[in-house]
Amino acid sequence: MPVNPDAVGAKGEPRRASWTSDDAILYALGIGAGVTDPVGGELEFTTDNTAGVQQRVFPTMVVLFGFTATGGKSAMSQSGTYDPRMLVHGEQGITLFREMPIAGEVETVDEIVGVYDKGKGAVIATKTTGTLVADGQPLYEATASVFITGEGGFGGDRGPSGKANVAPDRAPDHEVTMQTRPDQALLYRLCGDKNPLHSDKQFSDVGGFPKPILHGLCTYGFTGRALLHTLCGSDPSRFTGMDARFSSPVLPGEALTVRMWADGPGKAIFQTLGGDGRVVIDNGGCTYQ
Repeated sequence: MPVNPDAVGAKGEPRRASWTSDDAILYALGIGAGVTDPVGGELEFTTDNTAGVQQRVFPTMVVLFGFTATGGKSAMSQSGTYDPRMLVHGEQGITLFREMPIAGEVETVDEIVGVYDKGKGAVIATKTTGTLVADGQPLYEATASVFITGEGGFGGDRGPSGKANVAPDRAPDHEVTMQTRPDQALLYRLCGDKNPLHSDKQFSDVGGFPKPILHGLCTYGFTGRALLHTLCGSDPSRFTGMDARFSSPVLPGEALTVRMWADGPGKAIFQTLGGDGRVVIDNGGCTYQ
């Protein structure tokens, strides 16, 4: 069958994902840490034995657990059948309830919270909770949506209208530019997302791309680095949330510029631009302490 509009409310089985100190370092390298340095050093994220430096973890690493969790079927297994090559990541949000430990295990449960008919395609929205197994307390919540071309027109609800976190018509309060590597996608895929769209030109040709594109969540991680260093003084315990909409693919080797606007105490709006100035992440909102 095609996309299943009756899947709203479907929950996945509990699944578990674990990570080590080395996994946290690999993720840091996958999102560019140690290559470009927006503010100060990043050895606390990229090493585990530097004298006088305590290892810490980039908060955006929690997005990996949707790819690395095992042990049961996810809610998306009930979303219907469709060509996975037609699926693109639309939006991603995370809420952190506390700082992520440098190693551990989480139990995740996901739920389909919306199936929307956009005419030319369908949107499936999900929410995932992650609980730290060591103490049974929540670590994070993640929201996401995917757009599946060609699966609309089933007569369903179009979904929420209006845009959140609209960038103001003025110069940003902060701006950070970071350079991705030509092989950035090959490095990031080692973190767990091995979609061939990011490594196999025959696969990316189907989507009309000139070469394999960068993972959207890699761009998300680069953006989170800039937000963390600029708004939180590089302190992960101060980073509490990040919402974003993916608006254009990024090619490995492009520069990324993150523009930030203050939006009240502990809140900022942001955009990420590609090397040619196009917006690649839009409607971004960050919360911090």
